[in-house]
Amino acid sequence: MLGSISPSIRAAYRGRFAPSPTGALHLGSLLTAIASYADARAHGGTWLVRIEDLDHTRTVPGAAAALLDTLHRFGMRWDEPVRYQHDRTSAYQTALAQLTAAGLTYPCGCSRTDLARNGRAGVDGTIYPGTCRYGLAANRPLRTVRLRTTAASLAFTDRIHGHHTQNIAEDVGDFVLRRADGIHAYQLAVVVDDAWQQITQVVRGADLLLSTPRQLLLQQHLGLAQPRYAHIPLLVDHNGHKLSKAQAAAPVDPQHPLPTLHHIWALLGQEPLPPVPSVTEFWARATSRWHCARVPAHLTLQIPTAISLCSFN
Repeated sequence: MLGSISPSIRAAYRGRFAPSPTGALHLGSLLTAIASYADARAHGGTWLVRIEDLDHTRTVPGAAAALLDTLHRFGMRWDEPVRYQHDRTSAYQTALAQLTAAGLTYPCGCSRTDLARNGRAGVDGTIYPGTCRYGLAANRPLRTVRLRTTAASLAFTDRIHGHHTQNIAEDVGDFVLRRADGIHAYQLAVVVDDAWQQITQVVRGADLLLSTPRQLLLQQHLGLAQPRYAHIPLLVDHNGHKLSKAQAAAPVDPQHPLPTLHHIWALLGQEPLPPVPSVTEFWARATSRWHCARVPAHLTLQIPTAISLCSFN
């Protein structure tokens, strides 16, 4: 019921869905979109769409338009113009310059091969060993720009997974802010864009749970407001593989949205809805029944045996 929603969340709620245009929208991404949209609408908030197309090497022509069309057919309506990361490069450059002026970054000349050879395993990939922390080696050209981290723990409370603490220096290491190809890294771009769009609530996939402390750290360094976070379980197939465009997950069928909406609603642990004649009626009923606390507190969520992938395409 709406009456059970905390006034502190309802006030000035601004949420977003930020897909990458690397292919058609698949079921796992749709699950996140529906959770994000339902949470925003249940709190009487604003819901935005941001196309994260900064990495032009992975962008598929026409994918952004197809993603937006699919969201529209599933009844999701954004409240402000869609924004595109490719228009925001100067903002990322400004943020990086601010961090550099504060002495918080350094140039790095190490390759991925160097990192694999000299790094150690961390919670989210290989930890950079600090080879270039005190200066580039002779005759080694600049490849990336890294954030200089310190051994301090950052804590946050996820609305689904509860309290989390991470020591970034020990668990992640000095992470990249600008890549070797000149593209600004996701961690920097998402922080800058969320602040620019005044996002207060982030509902996204659990694959980004371990990234959150890095984003909190950047928000602190840049003097930006910190949103609250809720990380939705990743949808996996019967072999435990994440549904993703990289693994050629089947796209959802926008021609028949209602069955998929009901299936996803159940996967998100929500109270079953009665049969409805239209997508509009689905959302009219779903909005008043959404409870983030009902979402399973798992990092992954397997598609039930009774629901085959063919139900969604």
